[in-house]
Amino acid sequence: MVARAGRPGLLGTAARTAVVAGTATAVSGRVRARQDARYAENDQAAYQQQPAPAPAPQAAQPTGGVSDEALAKLERLAQLQQQGVLTEEEFAAQKAQILGQ
Repeated sequence: MVARAGRPGLLGTAARTAVVAGTATAVSGRVRARQDARYAENDQAAYQQQPAPAPAPQAAQPTGGVSDEALAKLERLAQLQQQGVLTEEEFAAQKAQILGQ
């Protein structure tokens, strides 16, 4: 088959298609590489801007060397006072005894 003037034959069309496809692949590879680099920079910048995590809150420790047992007794006394079983004076006296005052 003879190619007409101005139009490529089958081999010319295949060659042109291969060149276009190769060029498109190379360009898309470079675009992807640039996007990946840009995303990596943005991720790194975002990571660096994040505040440091706050330390975990610690459980409240009783101050003054009060034991858990003494705290439980004080809580029970407070409940009795709220219920009207103990007067303020009785509560204060028991509290002083528990705390060793």
